Amino acid sequence: MRKKTFTAAVLLAAATLTLSACGSGDDGKSPVTVVSGGSDAGKVATVLDQPFDKPGLVLTDTHGKKYDLRKETEGHPTLLYFGYTHCPDICPTTMSNIAVAKKALPKAEQDDLRVVFVTTDPGRDTPAELGKWLKGIDPQFIGLTGDFAKIQAGARSVGISVEPTTKDKNGKLVSVHGTQVVAFSPKTDAGYVLYGEDATVDDYTRDLPKLVKGANP
Repeated sequence: MRKKTFTAAVLLAAATLTLSACGSGDDGKSPVTVVSGGSDAGKVATVLDQPFDKPGLVLTDTHGKKYDLRKETEGHPTLLYFGYTHCPDICPTTMSNIAVAKKALPKAEQDDLRVVFVTTDPGRDTPAELGKWLKGIDPQFIGLTGDFAKIQAGARSVGISVEPTTKDKNGKLVSVHGTQVVAFSPKTDAGYVLYGEDATVDDYTRDLPKLVKGANP
């Protein structure tokens, strides 16, 4: 199995160093979940021995309605990702990989799974913009936008760093953010597995049948 185990405290400490500016010309540097130089470095599934609490985020969904993350996803297997729609590479690839893998699940498990995409660029990602973008990937995916400070705090609570949108040296707006996917168990509602940007369709296809049941990948 491609997995490793770390404490939430270690990952929180590492989060300040594991950022990615999607499409910002960083020459493919690997920015995520590099918390060990040992033989397990590079493994995609990070199983936490001290799971994260689900962020207490209350934001706006793609229909313009209030969405309470904890309430709406309680008791459901949930994958949480922080990114933005103008990202040209990592964000769409990650969401597409999950969407393809999700289709391999039985219909009932597909309907039970919650995939939540929280924007790190709320200034540009309006509910309508999020809805349009996610519809092209998977109409069941949930998109959330709202106050940046709330989003940033929610991301940090699960060990993911998010910085305000800025302009790069070419004047292009970029959102710098951690690129981990956090999997929450339907049994405990705790975030107990992390996936880095190197996770493939095959990785998610293999692991989702276990994650929807709250089992370790």
